[in-house]
Formats: sequence, C-alpha cells, structure tokens
Amino acid sequence: MSRAFGLGVVAYVVPTFVIAYPWHLTVFAPSYHALAMYRDDVIVPLGLLSMLVQGVLFSWVYPRVFAKRQSVLRNGLLYGLAIGLLSWSFTTLAVAAKNVMTSVPLYLTLETGFTLVQFIVVGPLIALAHRR
Repeated sequence: MSRAFGLGVVAYVVPTFVIAYPWHLTVFAPSYHALAMYRDDVIVPLGLLSMLVQGVLFSWVYPRVFAKRQSVLRNGLLYGLAIGLLSWSFTTLAVAAKNVMTSVPLYLTLETGFTLVQFIVVGPLIALAHRR
C-alpha cells in the first residue's frame, strides 16, 4: 500500500465521520427521526465500515482519474464534485426512491446538504494526499 493511497483513505474516512456523526446523530437528529425511516439504535461500526470501503475505492480511483492535472485545490474540488455526484445518486436519490419516509423533500434537502459539505471537504483532502 502506497503512502498516498493510505493518506487518501484517511482523508476520506476521518472527515466523513467527523461530519456525518454530528450531522445525522445530533444536529439534524430530530429531522431524521421525523422522517421515520431510520433505526433508533444506529450501528456505528457498520457506518464506519461503509466509510472505509468508500475511502479505499475513492483513494484508489483518484490518481487514475486526475493524474497530472492542475492545482491540488482545483483537482480536489473537481474530484469532490464527481464522486459527490456519484455518491448523491445512490445515497440520496436511490434511497428516496426506495424507502418509506414521511417527507421525501426533507430527506433530499438534508442528504443533499450533507453530501455537499462532505465532498467539498474530502475532495481536496484526497487530492492533497495524492499530490506529487
């Protein structure tokens, strides 16, 4: 495992957890509870495992997609946009389409906001981890 790859995984997992935990389980917890779609006793280790799998994949893809491009910030924001859009399609749109909830618009608003914040942060951090 290369140093850049490992740093890229950490650059995804740590900030994602730091953003996701308070977003979903404290700050907007009442709104998510009102959606009546989540378990009361979330299984945090499964969420962390999910983040780890995503971090491995996103860190592995970055140097293959953004090899030798412009600045770290520009690359990171573009990469964040790309992987954020992909993530949003299956963590927000697909979930809203398949799950019973009290308000699809509320869910879309909450998860779109979370996805924007998450990938504005992790995109540049992954790019920074892979800088040459």
